Amino acid sequence: MMSKFEDKFTKYEVARVLGARSLQLAMDAPILLKLSKEELDELNYNTLKIAEKELESEVLPITVKRPLPKKSGKTIKKLSEEEIKEKLEKEMKLEEKKEKVQDKVTEEGEEKEEKEI
Repeated sequence: MMSKFEDKFTKYEVARVLGARSLQLAMDAPILLKLSKEELDELNYNTLKIAEKELESEVLPITVKRPLPKKSGKTIKKLSEEEIKEKLEKEMKLEEKKEKVQDKVTEEGEEKEEKEI
């Protein structure tokens, strides 16, 4: 039975839904499926088995809410295309400056080594 719902729910969610629905049925909630007397006798009026049948037929009005990570205190601003381009250009300029500084440092290091020799 679980294989049908593996992509939708975890085994814990299925257990929770079945338990909740079974409790509702045990407290005389109406059965959402039309089951004949013979089917009910076959299930032995077992509320858990009836809840499983209802879940399989996807008639349960129970939803599963998964908690998501809380949003940070800052609001996220959507950037326009122009702002994105400006930020990328600034980053490129910073990278170029870093490369120039690194080149100067390596050149100075090479000059020092030549003077020592």
